[in-house]
Amino acid sequence: MLKILTAFLLFLLSSACFMVGPDYQEPKKDITSHWLNTTARVKEDPLQDADWWKTFHDDTLTALIYQGYQNNLTIQMAAMKVLQARAQLAASVGELYPQQQAMLGNYTYYRIGGGSLQSLLPPDFETAQLGFTANWELDFWGKYRRAIQANDAAFLASIAAYDNAMVTLLADIASTYIGIRTTEQLIKVTKANIQIQRMSLQIAEARYKAGETSLLDVEQASTELFETESTLPGEISQLQRQKDTLGVLLGITPDQVDPLLGKKKGIPHAPPQVLVGIPKETLAQRPDVHQARLEAMGQAAGIGAIKANLFPSFSLSGTFVFAANTIARNSLDQLFNWSNRTITAGPSFTWPLFNYGQITNAVRAQDAVYQEALFNYLNVVLSAQQEVQDNITQYIESQKAMRYLTKANQSAVESTKLALIRYKEGESDYTTVLDVERQQLRVQTSLTNATGDVSSSLVALYRALGGGWQIRDSNDIVPLNIQCEMAKRTNWGSLLQPQNHLPPKSMWQQIKEIYLPAW
Repeated sequence: MLKILTAFLLFLLSSACFMVGPDYQEPKKDITSHWLNTTARVKEDPLQDADWWKTFHDDTLTALIYQGYQNNLTIQMAAMKVLQARAQLAASVGELYPQQQAMLGNYTYYRIGGGSLQSLLPPDFETAQLGFTANWELDFWGKYRRAIQANDAAFLASIAAYDNAMVTLLADIASTYIGIRTTEQLIKVTKANIQIQRMSLQIAEARYKAGETSLLDVEQASTELFETESTLPGEISQLQRQKDTLGVLLGITPDQVDPLLGKKKGIPHAPPQVLVGIPKETLAQRPDVHQARLEAMGQAAGIGAIKANLFPSFSLSGTFVFAANTIARNSLDQLFNWSNRTITAGPSFTWPLFNYGQITNAVRAQDAVYQEALFNYLNVVLSAQQEVQDNITQYIESQKAMRYLTKANQSAVESTKLALIRYKEGESDYTTVLDVERQQLRVQTSLTNATGDVSSSLVALYRALGGGWQIRDSNDIVPLNIQCEMAKRTNWGSLLQPQNHLPPKSMWQQIKEIYLPAW
């Protein structure tokens, strides 16, 4: 019953006055009907990528994803932005109610010297006052309600920004992990080729000692071996940088990364088929699209909040005080006598007639900000489609490159074996061995990178599709230990409760958020 009465009262208050300024209008967006270059491996079936990392079937990757979700500091910073926006929304709701209210009181001692007042007042006396004053500017033109709309949109946009940060984080963790496994494989390939080149050097040295070849073959074999060995330090350094990057993403120090990685498992393999959905489904899922739209909605409401200042503001003000003094037979003990009350109350209005274009130009400036936000929203929509299309193409083409390089690697390995046999038997010179060994190293390096590119391009595709933020499920965005620390430091009232960190799930919750003050 209380909810019904409260809702009815708020409806009367809000409907009694209209709001100046434009309401948000959804702009026309250019959305393609289908993606280009889709194949049997990339299909436009309904999206199923909420926990896309599991499609790699890599337990280590899954564990890292959940570790980052729990500990990443950037995500926790995004959660604080949500709390900040929620508190700002609650502050703007408070503006709907009497904006100024205060207890007032004073005690004054007077000592009067010679003069005209000396014949009317005693030479010294005391006065005291105690009471209450309030002033309420009615939201006749919607200035405060538009501000609430703007802050409500900012709050919802902060939630979308949190989800977008989650999408970015999970993709970064997966990309970095794939990069680590790719670099590990590159080191393995380099070491394997070093072994082959050492064997070639031993053959060249043996033939030189036997007088079957010149010193040139030995020097060429040594040069090739040392050159290949020189690439190892760079690859090892790159591997450590990738691990350090992963540590930051997981919220841990570099020395804690290796135990989490465990043994070398090789590059995660992409699943045989990827479902991308149609473009409209993608845009409906991407948090950054929602964020851009909500930011535009907030800027639209900001126009009305500023424009309301062009019109007269109507206020109700009043003061109720008890007053007493020690003049004549009076005393301060009589302060709370009903006859000593003083009441002032009444309406008032102010109208900024001559502001020399300040308010008008402020409205114009805000309208330009709103139009900029609309352009940003449309640009995000276009960029989202570009990212998905780019990564669909990259994923498909990287698979083709990997297939070609796999065949090239098979040929390169056989060529190296044959060249070494022919050189050992004296049927060819060492130049042929150099060529095939260099070719094998180049092909195997390219194949390793291409294999990593397939998995990395799939992660980039999932990022573009906007999947992964659902990992938070029904969990609160603010960890319990952080809530306890903040509650000890500041009185947060009910704003630390999980339901205040999500969009309202019911009409009643929405009414409470935008009309009832949060103490």
